[in-house]
Amino acid sequence: MPIMIAPTAMQKMAHPKTLSSWATSSVEEVASTGPGIRFFQLYVYKDRNVVAQLVRRAERAGFKAIALTVDTPRLGRREADIKKGCEVASDNHVMPILVKGVLTAEDARLAIQNGAAGIIVSNHGARQLDYVPATIMALEEVVKAAQGRVPVFLDGGVRRGTDVFKALALGASGIFIGRPVVFSLAAEGEAGIRKVLQMLRDEFELTMA
Repeated sequence: MPIMIAPTAMQKMAHPKTLSSWATSSVEEVASTGPGIRFFQLYVYKDRNVVAQLVRRAERAGFKAIALTVDTPRLGRREADIKKGCEVASDNHVMPILVKGVLTAEDARLAIQNGAAGIIVSNHGARQLDYVPATIMALEEVVKAAQGRVPVFLDGGVRRGTDVFKALALGASGIFIGRPVVFSLAAEGEAGIRKVLQMLRDEFELTMA
């Protein structure tokens, strides 16, 4: 189904045995859990050697793509001690790069011109900057700007299978869910995540029917 789990920080606040994008488990440990398609979410640090090492490790561990987060040139009003950048390193990596954090046609065109293999329409859960548009509102113009050259995914605001259907109807190739996973994880652990994914699938199939 076209539903994927978004990288979400600090998941151990919901459950002690989970992974976050600021991960407490290595890419090698994640890869050892079994089959599946995995993307590596990357924040570009000032020390480019660290970035290169992370990318190489993810590639060796079998991760299929890099999701490069570009909407944090400066961190929003959150943890002041976390330093991040947003420039793409110029190394020629073998892995494809998906640009995460695009909300406008202009940024979509820039991402494609600079070699992005895909786009993730995301507003960082509206936590990075207040008053950003809902991702479903930005999706159509990004899809039009992409002109079918790369897949476009939607991240944020998906709570029901009908939301998945609407995103696909507007041209998305798939969607990512974040908060529903964290909420279900806190409530029922792994069983909760299985339940929320099954609920979304059932609702999506019913809407299609």
